[in-house]
Amino acid sequence: MIRLEDVTLFVRSALLGSFSNAAREAGLLPGQVSAAVHRLERDLDKRLFVRSTRSLRLTAEGEKYLPFAQEMLEVVRAGAESLHSGDNEPQGELRMAVPSDLGRNVLLPIITRFCAQYPKVSLRLSLSDQLSDVFRDPVDVAIRYGVLDNSSYVALPIAEDNRRVLAASPAYLAQHGRPQTLDEVVNHHCLLFTMNNQVYDKWSFPENGLRRQLIVKSRMLCDDADVARRWAVEGMGIVYKSWIDVSADVLAGRLEMLLPQHPGEAAPLNLICPHRKQFSPAIRHLHAVLREALRPITAQLRSLAAEKTHG
Repeated sequence: MIRLEDVTLFVRSALLGSFSNAAREAGLLPGQVSAAVHRLERDLDKRLFVRSTRSLRLTAEGEKYLPFAQEMLEVVRAGAESLHSGDNEPQGELRMAVPSDLGRNVLLPIITRFCAQYPKVSLRLSLSDQLSDVFRDPVDVAIRYGVLDNSSYVALPIAEDNRRVLAASPAYLAQHGRPQTLDEVVNHHCLLFTMNNQVYDKWSFPENGLRRQLIVKSRMLCDDADVARRWAVEGMGIVYKSWIDVSADVLAGRLEMLLPQHPGEAAPLNLICPHRKQFSPAIRHLHAVLREALRPITAQLRSLAAEKTHG
């Protein structure tokens, strides 16, 4: 019979990359972790790891088994939590992954108020522009821009009508001029950042039912999208970012929205989680709080775009 502790040590070894790291985390000896994984392999009659003196990696069977093992552990954890949640009050550990700019400058105060309102929730927050895998990574939910591309996940919409916008500071526009067409944008200083280790240098715009794509270049690149927005505020160039990220700067006059007659590509914001998790009280309450807080921000984009286009 498969032991739950063996499955736990297998998952942690896979995610941490070594038996030693998993042992250190669990307060065990590396040999004990190795023995647990060997027991699990014997029970499954499959080899889960390729071992060497320098590395530890999953076999094809190990890769296939890992999400099921994680699911097993999560079901056990959720069952234990359900015994203490008869009043349906949000509680337990909530591990979140949020994009850097959005998390730091927009969502952080909302999430902080959520934690103050529900003191039984224990939060583990990760701010990064790396896309988290809610099955493989130690996260329960991820806030993510874009369209869901994996049917194993569920996307709870937070701001489905959000879009990307072009923006630059008044100082930059005074010095370099304001682009009048999309073609002119590529001749300006454009500020780039990476998303999941890929440079976001192809800026797309819907046009006459098709997609218009600008390939832009920059002498300034960062792996943190928050920095690109800050560079734009400092007058270093044009940025193409989610309206939610730049709305406060635009409304305060630190940035100006450019070419409102060319709406940017859709950037719906979703709360991503495995199907089983969407029903937890903490996630349902958090989703409602975020959706309510962001609705006025996206409404501002519609009114501002209409004003600039027809004004």
